[in-house]
Amino acid sequence: MVDIKLLEHLETYLTEHRLERFHNVLSQRTKHFTVATEDVYQLHNTSAVIRSCDVFGIQEINIVEEINSKRIDREIAMGAQKWVDLNRYHSIKDCITDVKSKGYQIVATTPHTDDCELHDFDVTKKSCFFFGRETEGLSQEVLDEADVFLKIPMVGFTESLNISVSAAIILQHVTTKLKKTDISWQITENESLEKRFDWCKKTIKSYQDIIGRFYESKK
Repeated sequence: MVDIKLLEHLETYLTEHRLERFHNVLSQRTKHFTVATEDVYQLHNTSAVIRSCDVFGIQEINIVEEINSKRIDREIAMGAQKWVDLNRYHSIKDCITDVKSKGYQIVATTPHTDDCELHDFDVTKKSCFFFGRETEGLSQEVLDEADVFLKIPMVGFTESLNISVSAAIILQHVTTKLKKTDISWQITENESLEKRFDWCKKTIKSYQDIIGRFYESKK
């Protein structure tokens, strides 16, 4: 539970512009959709996907590092890793189990299955979009567990897109379409409070000292 008085105190250390920015961004945040990347080898691809999640209001991203484990490239993510929540897994099985327990359907993004084209995708269902390795694509385990196979229509000679490009196209489309529905897609009030607190922590210098002085003054 967030200490509202402490949060309000911390926010006095923010500029008016930053505080307004926090509120505006949070009003567009959603957990109705989430993303999972499976053992992406090229570091810049994972970083770019994180950046797209932030840009299009996706609050959580799930990173599976069963084979490839690397730090997030700060330059390419451009600080986006500060504003979204990263869930890391050592196996695809653990990731699938977790997102399913949160009520997400498994959406396998693949150009090789004629199941659902992007413009026909049902955005009302809570969904986790899985993106696979650069060369091999998604693992058989993801394909076996998938509830939906989703593809971006393409009319050229090239059969696939870079995963970061695919993620950006899909997220832009589904979030735009989602906001035109009547379903409750925004994060909850409590989740918003938690993110305000978290973002203050990541923004304010001497954060711990300020908290210490705050509680000392209450004695």
